Amino acid sequence: MRARDTRGEAFVAGAFIISIVAALGLAVVYIAGGQTQLEGVFLFLALGGIGVGLVAWAKRFMPAGEETEERGRLESTEEEVAAFTADFEAGERLLGRRSLLVKLAVGAFGALGLALLFPVRSLGPRPGRGLKTTAYAQGPIRVVTEDGRFVRPAELAEGGLATVWPEGHRASAEAPTLLLRVDERELDLPDDKMEGTVDGIVAYSKLCTHTGCPVGLYQQAEKLLLCPCHQSTFDVLDGARPVFGPAARPLPQLPLGVDDEGYLIATGDFDGPVGGGFWDRER
Repeated sequence: MRARDTRGEAFVAGAFIISIVAALGLAVVYIAGGQTQLEGVFLFLALGGIGVGLVAWAKRFMPAGEETEERGRLESTEEEVAAFTADFEAGERLLGRRSLLVKLAVGAFGALGLALLFPVRSLGPRPGRGLKTTAYAQGPIRVVTEDGRFVRPAELAEGGLATVWPEGHRASAEAPTLLLRVDERELDLPDDKMEGTVDGIVAYSKLCTHTGCPVGLYQQAEKLLLCPCHQSTFDVLDGARPVFGPAARPLPQLPLGVDDEGYLIATGDFDGPVGGGFWDRER
């Protein structure tokens, strides 16, 4: 019986050791650059080792079923006391050996947990304020059309619309901007926002504040911008305030100016985070 217990303990210990080695191997492969097949094998062995070890431990060393006996006399005979003492001493030795299994089990779980921490690196650096700023934050910067042309205010007729980006950042996904020219007298903006317009030209982020879809439809007669994804509608004259649909925030406004050569520039960044704001809600 004791030999059987020893073999059982060795089997369980071996399973946990395999799990520990596989988990460390998984971490090493991932740090080295990753290899999908090897990562799959190591993850299988790490999880499998823990599973096999726990099942074998439960089957070989845990009590199975319930045991009952009739209640007899309360006092123990000398023979029973001697037998209990012998069993207790044997149990102490057994617990000493089992403590190694506990340590190996803890080590297996710990090694697997350590290995699983490394994929967090794949998420990249913390965004910080990266989701709240755009390339316009670099300072006064010209706006350019899709084909790279600078824009003069006179080129945009009243009722006209154009999509622009910051110079040198036409591939920037967070910076597409709508230029719209309206009758300056119709704009209903606070004084500080009016200072960011040029001859009735106002600029708003093209990214809908619901889920970030491009706001590409303009109802010129009503001065409304529409997002085709979920029909959010924004009032151009009233600071791109949402008047219909699920969007809850206005489209951020970009402050405009004119440089010494007469081209439109952004004098600063948008006045709020662009795109969907679900990631930035107060908890």
